[in-house]
Amino acid sequence: MPETKFVTRSRSYRAAILSTVDAVAWVGAFLIFGALRMSADRVPWLELLVVGGICALLHVMVGHFIRLHEGRAAIASFYEMVLLGFVTLSVGGLVFVANLFGQWVPRSIPAAAVFTTLVVAAWSRAAMRWMREQGDARDVRASEGAARVVVIGAGEAGREIIGSMLRDPGKQWWPVALLDDDPLKRYRRIRNVPVLGNRDDLDAVVAQTRAEAVVVAIPSASAETITDISDRAKRAGVAVKVLPAMPELLKSRPGIRDLRDINLHDVLGRKQLDTDVASIADYVRGKRVLVTGAGGSIGSELCRQLHQFDPAELMMLDRDESALHAVQLSIHGRALLDSDEVVLCDIRDLTALKTIFAARRPQVVFHAAALKHLPMLEQYPAEALKTNIHGTWNVLQAAEMVDVERFVNVSTDKAANPSSVLGYSKRIAERITAAHAEHSPGTYLSVRFGNVLGSRGSVLTAFAKQIAEGGPVTVTDPEVTRFFMTIEEACQLVIQAGAIGRPGEALVLDMGEPIKILDVAHQLIEQSGTDVPVVFTGLRPGEKMHEELFADDEPKDVRPVHPMVSHAPVPAVYPDEIDALPARGERELIIRAMAALCVMSPASVAEQNALD
Repeated sequence: MPETKFVTRSRSYRAAILSTVDAVAWVGAFLIFGALRMSADRVPWLELLVVGGICALLHVMVGHFIRLHEGRAAIASFYEMVLLGFVTLSVGGLVFVANLFGQWVPRSIPAAAVFTTLVVAAWSRAAMRWMREQGDARDVRASEGAARVVVIGAGEAGREIIGSMLRDPGKQWWPVALLDDDPLKRYRRIRNVPVLGNRDDLDAVVAQTRAEAVVVAIPSASAETITDISDRAKRAGVAVKVLPAMPELLKSRPGIRDLRDINLHDVLGRKQLDTDVASIADYVRGKRVLVTGAGGSIGSELCRQLHQFDPAELMMLDRDESALHAVQLSIHGRALLDSDEVVLCDIRDLTALKTIFAARRPQVVFHAAALKHLPMLEQYPAEALKTNIHGTWNVLQAAEMVDVERFVNVSTDKAANPSSVLGYSKRIAERITAAHAEHSPGTYLSVRFGNVLGSRGSVLTAFAKQIAEGGPVTVTDPEVTRFFMTIEEACQLVIQAGAIGRPGEALVLDMGEPIKILDVAHQLIEQSGTDVPVVFTGLRPGEKMHEELFADDEPKDVRPVHPMVSHAPVPAVYPDEIDALPARGERELIIRAMAALCVMSPASVAEQNALD
C-alpha cells in the first residue's frame, strides 16, 4: 500500500531532527573535549571542526543506510539503542584508527567524543520519547470521557495496553495505576503509571484512584485467576475487561481493540496446555492427514489447527456436505467444494472408507466422527452401535490397511466408568483402538476430555437460548457438576496426543476441578442482565451426578511426558466380541450387551496391571 503524504512527511521530519541531533553531538563533543584537553591558545579549532564534521557526515550516511533515523526502531527503544551504538562506535572506531596515522587531533579526543556522542544521542531520544508520552498522558487526562482504569499485569501485555490507551484518538481509557503479584515489579512505572501493589490491594487502589474499571492484561491468566479478579472487582464495584487468551493474540500485539468483557470461556477455560510445537510439526508437517467428522465442532477446529502445521494434504471427511462447506470456508475464506481436500463419506460404509484410504493413503488420522448426544442415544442405542462402535472399527480397519503411522481416537470423559449408551459406545471405541494398537505398526491411541464450551448442542447454547426467550433455565440438579474446556484447548490436547501418546493408551488432560452446572447458569444469567428463573428437572437416564476422568481400575496420575496430561492403559476388545453385539432387537438388550463389553474381568485387570 503506498504511503500517505502525511506518513512520508512525518518520517522525513523525524529523520531530519535525529540526524541534526546526532551531527551536533559529534561536532560539539570534539570542540568541548578539545577545549578541555588543551590550553586555549593551542586548541586546533579548525581540525576539531573538520574531524567532528567528518564523523557527523559518516554517522548520518551509515545511519541512513541502516534506517536509524527513518524509524526502523521505536524511539528510545532497546533496539534503537543497539542500532545507535553500532553506528556511533563504528564511525568513532574508523576515525580513531585514521587519526592514529594522520594525527590531526590528539588521540584521546576521538575516543572521548565517541562515548559523549552516544550518551548525548541516547539521552536526546529518551527526552523526546518522555515528552511525547507526557503529551499523550496530558491529552487523556484532559479528555472528559476517559474512564479511569486499573491495569492488572505489569508485563509486556500491560505495557502494550497502556501505550494503546494513551495513543487512542478516542481517549476512552485513562490508566491510573498498575497491580502485579510479582514483588520485583513493586516500584515499576510504565508510561509514568505506577505499580501500587498486587491484586490483594485492588479494593484500596480502586478507592484511592477513583477507578471505574479494571483491565486484566494477562493473556496467560488461568480460569482461577480470572475468577478471583472478577470477584474482587465486583466487591470493589468496578467493571472488568480482559485480554483474550494467548492463542487468540498470536497474530498481533495486544491493544485496546482486544479488550472485552469476561465470558464463560475465561471463567471455565484458559487452561494453558504447553503445546510442544516442534514435536507436533514433526509428525504433521509434510504428511497426509485425514480428519473424520471434519464438519463437527471438534473436527472443524482440528482441521483449522492442523492446517497451520503445513501438512502435505489435509483430508476433511464427513457425511454432511453443508458442514464440509462451512469448515472449508473457515480455513480458506472460500468454499467451492470442488477440491479433493473435502471427502463426502459415511464411516458406517466400510467399503467406501477402504476405497478412499487406498486411493489417498493418509499417514495420520484423527477420528472425531461420532454421535455424542446422551439422551438421544439412550433412545436409539442401535445408532450408537452403528456409528460409535462399528464406525470406529471401520475407520481403524481402513487405517490399518494402508499402514497409518498415527491414529488418534477422540473420546470423552463419559467413557470412564460409563453409565450411559454414549459412555458405553465410546469406551468400547477406546478398547477397539487399543486392540489395533497391539498388532499395527503405527501408534494407535485415544484422547479423553470433558464438556466442550461452544460446541453444537452444548449447555451454553441451550442456556443462552433459554435466557433469550425469557426462561426458565433448566438444570438437571443443583449439585450436578461437569468438567469443562474450550474447543481450542480440546483440540490442542488431541493434536498433542498424537505426538506424546503411546500405543493403546488413553490420554487425559488435567482439567482442574469440576464446575457446577448451576454456577454456569447463574453466570450466564448475570451476564445477560436479566432476571431469569432456574428450574430443576432431575437427572435423565444414563446421566451421572458427577463425571469422572478415570475408570476405577485405571491409574490416576501417571504423567511420564507432559505435566498436564495423564496416561491410562486401555484393555483391548477383539473382533469376535464386537461381532457378538446385537445390531437389532430390543433397546434394553443392546444396552445390556454394550455395558457388559465395557466391564473388564478380574484376570484382565491383573494382567493389565502386571504390564504397567
